Amino acid sequence: MSLHVVNSDEVARRAGISVSTLRRWIAEDLVPGAPSSGSGWTPLAATHVRVVARLRERGHSIADIRQGLRDGRLAFGYVEDLLPAIDVEYTLKQAAKLTGLEPALIERIYATLGFTAGTAQSIGEEDLEMLQHIAAVLRSGYPFAAFLQLTRVYGQAIEQIADAEVRLFHLYVHEPLMRDGIDGLEVAEQVDGLVAQLLPHASPLIDLVHRRFLRHFVEQDVIGHMEADPDSLAGELGQIRVAVAFADLAGYTQLTEQRGDEEAAAVVERFVANVTHTLPDEARIVKTVGDEVMVVSTDPASLVDWALGFQLMIPDRPQPRIGIHAGAVVYRDGDYFGGEVNRASRVAARAAAGEVLVTRAIVAASAPHIEFDRIGEVRLKGFTEATEMFLARLADEG
Repeated sequence: MSLHVVNSDEVARRAGISVSTLRRWIAEDLVPGAPSSGSGWTPLAATHVRVVARLRERGHSIADIRQGLRDGRLAFGYVEDLLPAIDVEYTLKQAAKLTGLEPALIERIYATLGFTAGTAQSIGEEDLEMLQHIAAVLRSGYPFAAFLQLTRVYGQAIEQIADAEVRLFHLYVHEPLMRDGIDGLEVAEQVDGLVAQLLPHASPLIDLVHRRFLRHFVEQDVIGHMEADPDSLAGELGQIRVAVAFADLAGYTQLTEQRGDEEAAAVVERFVANVTHTLPDEARIVKTVGDEVMVVSTDPASLVDWALGFQLMIPDRPQPRIGIHAGAVVYRDGDYFGGEVNRASRVAARAAAGEVLVTRAIVAASAPHIEFDRIGEVRLKGFTEATEMFLARLADEG
């Protein structure tokens, strides 16, 4: 941890409070580690002042903050000190001049990444380095529309990673220490030490996982282009032809009522893990919402094979229900949109526990060892035209 010295005026300025308020908080024992004189502040103590300032802005009383400090509830706030401070060095205009990016474009990039409004007005050294990388990408000729989507995906994914890091650490480290009745300052020291050990390994881990997945999807893309019908490449820019499957657990709401949220959540966790571990190489989970999983694949036949095999894996209740459809969808920001995605979701909603329902597009692309019992033309919610639906099964089941 760095031990650079700052004075009380600087600490108060960074926290957005007056020096007199800072002195009062010190006198009321709200700032552990505060120096007796106006100088000699450690980053740890200065960080705590910012935490107290934010709590006061939210309406918490001095008594509540003092009790929270004793209980160890403020310990995780100290971790902020392990992160490098953003020292403002450049205005937006200065950054634009140094990077060759227009000020309006920088603001748009920051918004796309998910940063709060006004962030682009105060730019630090690390921000400038990031903008220089972005400028180099754009100068290389990378399509601007694709670049904006990519930055949005980066921002959303990394925001989710950071949120998970904090919440999981809080649930599995911070709260257990508090429950054990450990003194607030000791909790802070233990949390601080554990996170200090984690942070240096987080970025290399993320980089390694990124490279592994990137290699996988490059390979799948090359194979997909080799095997694709040239006629299927024609279409609107940003559209792609895929098979879409939705799977959820039949009776999940009832399960929640009978067994409680914790056990129901554990069932969903196992369900999603089973989906993840059994999917064919051409398929991946796009997102999960509650107990529902959305899967896309460039190979409809292998997706049907997986769905039928997956149903055989899960004989116990609650059983999955799966619906599959294929068509041209819009790919944007790492997600898939359009009427064909909605149709797949509606097909899944019609399935019963243990069933795999598909559309005519899936039947036409499936392998001979799969048979289909025609259900008929069904009018799905949100669609004016009827959709022909089939119940998929392995040929030897008949």
